[in-house]
Amino acid sequence: MTKKPESQFLGPQQRLDAWGRLGKDHFDVVVVGGGVVGAGIALDAATRGLRVALVEARDLASGTSSRSSKMFHGGLRYLEQLEFGLVREALAERELSMSMLAPHLVKPLRFLYPLTRRVWERPYVASGLLLYDTMGGAKSVPGQRHLSRHGALRLAPGLRRDSMIGGISYYDTVVDDARHTMTVARTAAHYGAVIRTSTQVVGFLREADRVVGVKLRDSEDGRTTETRAHVVINAAGVWTDEIQALSHQRGRFHVRASKGVHIVVPRDRIVSDAAIILRTASSVLFVIPWGSHWIIGTTDTDWNLDLAHPAATKADIDYLLEHVNRVLVTPLTPDDIDGVYAGLRPLLAGESDDTSKLSREHAVARIAPGLVAIAGGKYTTYRVMAYDAVDEAAQDIPARVSPSITEKVPLLGADGYFALVNQTVQLAEAYGVHPYRIKHLLDRYGSLIDEVMALADGKPELLQPLTDAPSYLQVEVVYAAAAEGALHLDDILARRTRISIEYSHRGADCAEQVGLLVAPVLGWDDDDVDREVGLYLARVEAEICSQTQPDDAGADALRVAAPEPRPEILEPVPLDR
Repeated sequence: MTKKPESQFLGPQQRLDAWGRLGKDHFDVVVVGGGVVGAGIALDAATRGLRVALVEARDLASGTSSRSSKMFHGGLRYLEQLEFGLVREALAERELSMSMLAPHLVKPLRFLYPLTRRVWERPYVASGLLLYDTMGGAKSVPGQRHLSRHGALRLAPGLRRDSMIGGISYYDTVVDDARHTMTVARTAAHYGAVIRTSTQVVGFLREADRVVGVKLRDSEDGRTTETRAHVVINAAGVWTDEIQALSHQRGRFHVRASKGVHIVVPRDRIVSDAAIILRTASSVLFVIPWGSHWIIGTTDTDWNLDLAHPAATKADIDYLLEHVNRVLVTPLTPDDIDGVYAGLRPLLAGESDDTSKLSREHAVARIAPGLVAIAGGKYTTYRVMAYDAVDEAAQDIPARVSPSITEKVPLLGADGYFALVNQTVQLAEAYGVHPYRIKHLLDRYGSLIDEVMALADGKPELLQPLTDAPSYLQVEVVYAAAAEGALHLDDILARRTRISIEYSHRGADCAEQVGLLVAPVLGWDDDDVDREVGLYLARVEAEICSQTQPDDAGADALRVAAPEPRPEILEPVPLDR
């Protein structure tokens, strides 16, 4: 299907049109959940020629898909768990995204694996990395390289000399997960999918034993409508069981939430030219470069409290600091932390009591005629999960369903990216900004950079940085509201940009400026801006306070006390609706 260039814009007019279509059109597939798997399913189905709608109760990537370790990786540690198929599959997906599907978003990243044991550890790790490379890890990136202690310290001078006896370097990748997920959704919209956020599933439509659609409620104003489809796919991640309960059908599997916490510290606090992977007693710890910061994580603990706003505790933060400080020349302190975030992994329940050993394999099941569910998996394999889900759903679609072709469909911004990188200096001259700004924009928008900069035509002030978040230009937040589906300050500051974790003020100092910039796009008046700013400040205060609590219960109670920016969202959805 050929679409006009602006067809992928997720802005106020598209949102209005989408509501009308949800109420009157009959779809082949309705996808529930706007994480990377749901967005991937929408893209897979749309590019097969199916009529597709995707609904998300909050924002794109507002759950797990914005709170990962920011790696698009093969899963080196899963080799120890003998999950060779998962690793091979993930490495193939990593290569595909890095080379063709999303080279503007998925970037190669050098890692250092410090060795601490003599005799056995080097050949043991080397054999694992050899498998990693052989399975597809060393196509677009170099293979492993062995280092003496001196060589490892030259690569990472910030590590203590007595913390290692040598090292091995290898390559993986890094990705802005929230931006990637949003781009997958916009690409699906480009191929005809109806994408609508702040749209909550509150029930299912049935005819006899068949599911024939969903009941929807607008999370902003409480309006309701019904959407009919041949098949509904539940891709709600950690909310899978909750959506399943609404269907009044017995599920084939259950999802267990595991909390992972990350801290963000300034880049100058750790001197290293490579990311670092460290072993812990039960898992691994990653130290990953992220612009002018390091991301350090993760924890892996059971979570049975609020799914929308998992809270980091003081114990979580202390755990990360304790483990990373064991190897650093200059230890980190709580005062060094600019940002903290917690996410929930949707793991398939039942395999083990130890969440770090639960399978990252995914499962797809036809729960009832017209209803398919998918859960588990890992971020990197979203595309495989998507085509498995659509293949399963195909039996409920009367027309012939074409095979998946998403391995041949670059995401928006990928086409022409490499050529534009070579034209950075010329683009900087054309737009009147520094070349490093152009590089920043290309790595966020790829070849959509012209769309972004077009919003500054006649408004040169939009090419100035945000006053209290100078890594981002003002035009970027305007574009987030005009084209990327952002409806609230939280959407912009936590996901379209990563200001909420990259600045010690967590976005509080620039919330008013951002609100005033997007007000004309979103139709806000002064009262709306004040309300949004107040809601965002309450969110920041609640998160900071929760991070001083010793346990999950205390942290959760403080975090959930902050008001929701989506005033009509139901938590939980009543089962008798």
